[in-house]
Amino acid sequence: DRRDPKLHQGVHMTTAATGPVLIAFDGSPDSRAAIDYAGSLFPGRKAVVLSVWEPLLLQSSVLAASGMVVDPETISQDDNEEEAATQTLAREGAELARKAGLDPEPRWQRGTGAIWLTIVDVATELDAALIVTGSRGLGAVKSFLVGSVSDRVMHQARRPVLIVPHSST
Repeated sequence: DRRDPKLHQGVHMTTAATGPVLIAFDGSPDSRAAIDYAGSLFPGRKAVVLSVWEPLLLQSSVLAASGMVVDPETISQDDNEEEAATQTLAREGAELARKAGLDPEPRWQRGTGAIWLTIVDVATELDAALIVTGSRGLGAVKSFLVGSVSDRVMHQARRPVLIVPHSST
């Protein structure tokens, strides 16, 4: 059988690629399904469960463009609360990943632009073997307007991407 090895690189991922599996986690049913599915595919594998938050300053620029006014004094306090909530979310995702059979560590990251870009940047930094994401996150309206995070990750990442729909588990 003369197969092109480039087409089959992902088949032996557990031995061929040494970086961790990066799992994008926002608490949505699809991101939970992604963790479960990754655990079934790669039991015992090193994983990083990544949760990303957008700073209120970034969000407020979007709100301002729509005509809404944001009080600048609350931005710093709200940003700290967002970071704490995202940290808790990443730890929850890591615990789910541990229960799914992975060897996870939580990571929370402040986005400096689009969430998909932060995911791709962290994957590059970690030299992730694979990015795993759910097909739909919690930001359905925003995804409709600017394109889904998973779609952007798939098209922009320079590494394999596994998109898991909620119904896969």
